[in-house]
Amino acid sequence: MLLREEVELLRNIPYFNRVDPCKLKLLAFASHRICYEPGDTIFMQGDVPEATFVLLSGNVRLTASSPCGRCETTQAEPNSMLGEMCLLSDQPRAMTATALTQAEALKISRDCLLRLVSDNPRMSFEISRVLAETLRDRMGPVGKQFAPAAIV
Repeated sequence: MLLREEVELLRNIPYFNRVDPCKLKLLAFASHRICYEPGDTIFMQGDVPEATFVLLSGNVRLTASSPCGRCETTQAEPNSMLGEMCLLSDQPRAMTATALTQAEALKISRDCLLRLVSDNPRMSFEISRVLAETLRDRMGPVGKQFAPAAIV
């Protein structure tokens, strides 16, 4: 795939859709494309996060283990970013990501992403905005009920 195509794919990701194309070109150039077969583990719960993954194709199951057992939390589809919260919060992975189908992802290293964010205040803002929206959406009706009141 051409660099220009990877930049366009990155523009489909909410974190990156308002970022300067030149910055996205740097990100695409520094990332690594990885293919996964069904059942392949992308990352494991408890791992130290060294990268985030942009899912380009396929579906990925995200599961979390607890003392009660293992539960599926969600499935990721193309144009999703995987593992970004742990990467940004410097915490171990909260979930295991497993390919359900053949999948392709761009692996973006922690250093590369953080360097890009530090050089681009707009990207920092966009990441914060998307993270806030993600947390609100995961809270379901309660998060949406209080969202207007939180914007002051």
